[in-house]
Amino acid sequence: MKKTDDAEKLAKSVKRLLLIIFLVLAPVFQAAAQESTEAAGASEPLTETMAHLVLQIGIILFAVRVGGGLVKKLGIPSVLGELLAGAAIGPYALGGLWFPGFPQGLFPLGGGSLAVSTELYSFAAVASIILLFASGLETDLGLFLRYSAAGGVIGIGGAAFSFAAGALTGALLLGAPFMDPRCLFLGILSTATSVGITARILSDQKKMDSPEGVTILAAAVFDDVLGIIALAVVLGIVSFLTGNAAGTTLNTGTILGIAGKALGIWLGFTALGLIFSRKIAIFLKLFNSTFDFSILALGLALILAGIFEKQGLAMIIGAYIAGLSLSKTDIAAVVQERIHGLYEFFVPLFFAVMGMMVNIKEIFSGPVLIFGAVYTLSAIAAKIVGCGGPSLLLGFNLRGCIRIGTGMIPRGEVALIIAGIGLASGILDQQLFGVIILMTLITTLGAPPLLSAALKFPGSGTRKPVKDDNSASMVWEFNSDEIADLVIDTLLNNLKNEGFYVQMMNIDEGLSQARKDDIALSITEEESKVTIVTSHVDMPFVKTAVYEVLLDLYEVVQKLKDSSDPQSMKLDLLDKNGRTREDLLSLIKAESIILNLQGNTKEEVITELVDLLALQGKLENRDLTLAAVMQREQTMSTGMQQGIALPHGKTDGVSAMAVAVGIKKDGIDFDAVDGEKSRLFILVVSPRKVSGPHIQFLAAIGTVLKDETVREQVINASSPEKAAELLRKER
Repeated sequence: MKKTDDAEKLAKSVKRLLLIIFLVLAPVFQAAAQESTEAAGASEPLTETMAHLVLQIGIILFAVRVGGGLVKKLGIPSVLGELLAGAAIGPYALGGLWFPGFPQGLFPLGGGSLAVSTELYSFAAVASIILLFASGLETDLGLFLRYSAAGGVIGIGGAAFSFAAGALTGALLLGAPFMDPRCLFLGILSTATSVGITARILSDQKKMDSPEGVTILAAAVFDDVLGIIALAVVLGIVSFLTGNAAGTTLNTGTILGIAGKALGIWLGFTALGLIFSRKIAIFLKLFNSTFDFSILALGLALILAGIFEKQGLAMIIGAYIAGLSLSKTDIAAVVQERIHGLYEFFVPLFFAVMGMMVNIKEIFSGPVLIFGAVYTLSAIAAKIVGCGGPSLLLGFNLRGCIRIGTGMIPRGEVALIIAGIGLASGILDQQLFGVIILMTLITTLGAPPLLSAALKFPGSGTRKPVKDDNSASMVWEFNSDEIADLVIDTLLNNLKNEGFYVQMMNIDEGLSQARKDDIALSITEEESKVTIVTSHVDMPFVKTAVYEVLLDLYEVVQKLKDSSDPQSMKLDLLDKNGRTREDLLSLIKAESIILNLQGNTKEEVITELVDLLALQGKLENRDLTLAAVMQREQTMSTGMQQGIALPHGKTDGVSAMAVAVGIKKDGIDFDAVDGEKSRLFILVVSPRKVSGPHIQFLAAIGTVLKDETVREQVINASSPEKAAELLRKER
């Protein structure tokens, strides 16, 4: 209830704010639009520009959902599907084709170095801020500072080697000096690591808590922070080079001065953010609603992003620092949850816009393919050597070295953001942008099979036995997804209270990791099954933690049983004043009605109705469907009062909601709440993981059958068609 009230208050506040802004700024916008139109002659009026923008955003949202969903079915990260979807509908492909009312296409080429309109790119810029703000919130500062010396050394090695390899490759192939802005950008783009893919593979291979797995995840945190620092320095150097009209040479002293300024700004704001993080959180919490302070936290990220951009550094650096500053406060998890909707809206849009900037003709040209192949190979080799090499000095053998190196190969979101910055600023051209896209695609797609092969090769990755190279796993099978969700949520919360750092490595696939000191837990939820992988010596801790969770939940359930009586609540469920809808009741078909049921027991009647749906091809799996309905019946009888029974269930045995109706004039004992025999049976089955009006249908049909006249007419109907007509009639 409180969340609903908060949402309503937030909605009202936003409406009032938008109205005030509109009233204040409308004359300004109108005057500006008129001046712009007069100055440019044939320029597009503001209303036309905005209409075009909202149409484009709507198309993009559908494209990214379809593209992301399709590639996920192939086991490929959805970000690549969103990127490819953008390329497909962009100005260099379908978006540039003539369309009624859009002679230059739905996504015409933008001006300057951008392939899209300034307005659309502005949305992408906001998306990049949200993405890096969320990344900062998820960063484990404690892990960065304390967790693993090996992770720090390997992260530094990977970043240094990758930057050098990327910049040198650019210098060689472009015939430019090492300090050329293009080479510097190629260097910084080579450092970014996307560890989400690696985490999924480590979990699948039960290696998340192995020495290699823990080291990779620790190194990835260092890699992220070092990449942001390096970007600040590179942007400072690029700003000097591109704005140096006086011809001042870029000597060592100048470079150190620029690096010192960039690092000073980064470290200064980071230190201030961390020192005052609790006070910032206290200030934000003055806005009592969790929605209010979460949105204001994002507002803080936007302000800091603007400040950094004004200082010649990237906006994403300021956004990352804002998230990092709040990452250890008690509002971090709440902010993440509250901005999740914005994240899901904006971030896929960002990747689509990046895809739109890809000139498909250029990317498949000979020079780009050759440059891309060389650059990609250098990026892969740099991670293997830069991350794997130092591991040889830290107790790992050659096998472990290869595993760590391949685990750090994938590039992802941050690389695309930096590439977009380079393209928008004119430092990168379409060919170099295509090279970067190729590198991102190949490293993301190529890393999984390489790492899987390295992990499957038998033998330990360390020279000496560590704490316990052989991991152990425990599996708990619960009766439903809902129970598994509840157990996982409670467990993760308890682990946080124990001082563990908990990270959702892959929300869609139910993969989490919890770490504290040298304890690492890999937690996976697959439907109703929960699996936890850790070392043998830490398994007693895991068992105890799960036991305490189940004990807590058992106590909560007992209190729920003591404070409520579902059986008596059934008496109030049927209400003739309830809402009925024609589209819901239309699910009742004459061919799915049996006027004379043969069954004489509850089990026989339910089986007869399920078999009717199976005979009509409405079930994917008859046995699963029957089991789901019977399981619901065991929880509490669906026998209502006045001769009505509403057996129902959610199951993977159906792909769409289905309804069957049965009549038994003599009635049978269905454990009805009023003790009377049941004569009219409405069976409802729905897909378990697909949203649908399951409860709404039950309420609507209960309203229909509460009318005694209708109920008796249905029971005594002369034909299935007549019964269906009576049941479908909206009241």
